[in-house]
Amino acid sequence: MQASENTNDDFLFIDDSDEEEIFDEGNGETWKVLIVDDDPEIHSVTQLALSDLIVLDRRLEYLHAYSGQDACQLIEDNTDIVLVLLDVVMETDDAGLNVVKHIRETLGRQDIRIVLRTGQPGYAPEESVIKDYDINDYKTKTELTRRKLVTTVYAAIRSYQQIYSVNQNRQGLENIISSAAELLELRSVQDYAQGVLKEFTQLFGDGQEVSGIFCARGHGIIDSVDDLSFYIIGQVGLSSVLVNQKLDKLANQQANQQISICFQDKKNYFSANSISLYLTSGGYRAALYFEVNSELSDINKQLIEVFLTNIAIGYENVHLFQKLSNAAYKDWLTELPNRLEFVNILNDFSQSGSDDTVAALIDLNHFSDINDGLGQEVGNQLLVSVAKRLGQLSDECQLARVGADVFGIIGPSECINPNKILSLFNLPLDAGEQKLPTNVCIGFCTKEHAGSGGVKVLNQINIALNLAKKALDEHFIYYRQEMEDETLWRLGMIRQLRTDFSENRLELWYQPQLSLATGKVIGAEALLRWRTADGKFISPAVFIPLAEYSGLIIEIGDWVINQACVQINTLEAHGFGHVGISVNVSIPQFRRSNFVESIIQATQVHQVEPSKLELEITENILMDDPQVVIDSLVKLKSQGISIALDDFGTGYSSLSYLQKLPLDRLKVDRSFVTDINKEGKSLIAQTIINLGKQMNLKVIAEGIEEIEQQERLIELGCDEVQGFYYSKPIPADEFLIFLENNK
Repeated sequence: MQASENTNDDFLFIDDSDEEEIFDEGNGETWKVLIVDDDPEIHSVTQLALSDLIVLDRRLEYLHAYSGQDACQLIEDNTDIVLVLLDVVMETDDAGLNVVKHIRETLGRQDIRIVLRTGQPGYAPEESVIKDYDINDYKTKTELTRRKLVTTVYAAIRSYQQIYSVNQNRQGLENIISSAAELLELRSVQDYAQGVLKEFTQLFGDGQEVSGIFCARGHGIIDSVDDLSFYIIGQVGLSSVLVNQKLDKLANQQANQQISICFQDKKNYFSANSISLYLTSGGYRAALYFEVNSELSDINKQLIEVFLTNIAIGYENVHLFQKLSNAAYKDWLTELPNRLEFVNILNDFSQSGSDDTVAALIDLNHFSDINDGLGQEVGNQLLVSVAKRLGQLSDECQLARVGADVFGIIGPSECINPNKILSLFNLPLDAGEQKLPTNVCIGFCTKEHAGSGGVKVLNQINIALNLAKKALDEHFIYYRQEMEDETLWRLGMIRQLRTDFSENRLELWYQPQLSLATGKVIGAEALLRWRTADGKFISPAVFIPLAEYSGLIIEIGDWVINQACVQINTLEAHGFGHVGISVNVSIPQFRRSNFVESIIQATQVHQVEPSKLELEITENILMDDPQVVIDSLVKLKSQGISIALDDFGTGYSSLSYLQKLPLDRLKVDRSFVTDINKEGKSLIAQTIINLGKQMNLKVIAEGIEEIEQQERLIELGCDEVQGFYYSKPIPADEFLIFLENNK
């Protein structure tokens, strides 16, 4: 409805200048006000009435709409409109109310202030509309004197400013809560500092060009730094090369002064172009310095101080977490990464390392001797020296202490190779006042052969290292897949051996031993056989070393002794009481403290004549620990148990030890028998036979396969023989048949 048609409009904005005016001085910024009315004259007089008004230091800027539809479009296009002066009745009776619904419901703008006006005194929206749609005021146009219009607009804009401040504070607080929660996820001081700087820049508001630094004392935060100078822990808007450098590196005198003052006064400082913030919690302190291009608003300052309070506890937490992390992932002695961290480094190596990268484990030889002989303190000093020496390889290398005397290292192949590493130990290492020559064994693994995952790679390098420690020539080995395959095979065989032994699948077979003088059987050597569940036999050359490696040989050895005693009783029951049984004994059995007692106990439990049980030992056993072996054999001999020296002449035993052994028989190895019947090939066998005679020992030769060998042994005066010429090793029942057939 046009204003000219309503006589009441003649009173719109009557002069009321006798009332107190409301004016301020502006600052150049404006508040956008939308005038919505289908009468152009209303637009003019409204703008005229408010032409000099300045609200909260800003003048008014006017937008005009002459229909509800135009108003909706203008509000969508201008998101910074703060106030709408809205006619209720325009192209339709509810056009104004539709604009209100569009603002509140469709656009979701709860901050825009709305003043409804109508030129029809009898028309008024329902009370619920005013309440539900947050209408600031409702006036008939006759009520709106100029003074009342100014007051209404002033109040509406102030209301908008308050709502805006609340919303900004609420949004800021939500951001603070969210940011503080995200920062709590960070685990290193450097990451935390960088995260804090990033979040702060978002609190400064739009349009700010910000550069800043996060500073703290370097000691305890930066590796290898032990002074209390200010260090840059994080930066924004500057250069990443500044991180972990002293504050002086920034070359900014104002920043130096502001941070010093901030630390000294323990206060925050805001100026037009810089901000200095003091952060403290639990004794951990830091200072943040920012340069900005304009002074912050009071709201932003308040939010910054609230945020600072929220993140302070996080700064303490990240320090505590770093301490825990150091305890978990850093070696206390050398301050190198420990085994756990080295696994993480290996994980990166296996997944993303260069093809030219090599990982290695370095083991100090005989380190325990240094600890035992010179003391643990000297040993620790040596380890520190080793870490420093290895650190000389290259800055590109990552070093760790993986075990007591084992170091891990990863780097390019030009640095991580046998020549480079071994050359580091050409000169002695300092250990306190000591200068100690040190040599090492090394296991290598190239990226080409590395498995997937740090634990897998560590296992691979360890396999190579263990093989290097056993090598007699070169003390380094590169990992290859077949090494692991062999290890897996060995573990599988040991597991199967344990299972089959517990299920009684091991057997004793017997190879007869005969007297050359009578041709009669005088004994038998008990030989271990392993028949698997599928009926296949595993060679003793395969499973005996596995049994010794795993320690299972101790249990198997006890079983063999007892089975031999059972067989002796069986032979006696069948009328062969003159036949003895020989049993081979291994080095691990001799190392047992109760070895002698276990042998004697077996003869007593089975009530066998001790002389019928013979123990065969090799020269290797004798040389393992000669005096212990001699003492044990003397005790066994005193109980009547027979002792034979097997494979005589193949080892390196001393004749002086031989004289001390309480022997009954010497056994000539098959290697000296094979060609004994050939010209000039019987000298060693003859020497052993003659030595046995001079020592009053019986001499038995093994490996007889031809009659000619037997005849030559008779010529040389050998006493006894065994071999395939007479019988292969046979099961117990077949051995009884053999005895029956050779009475």
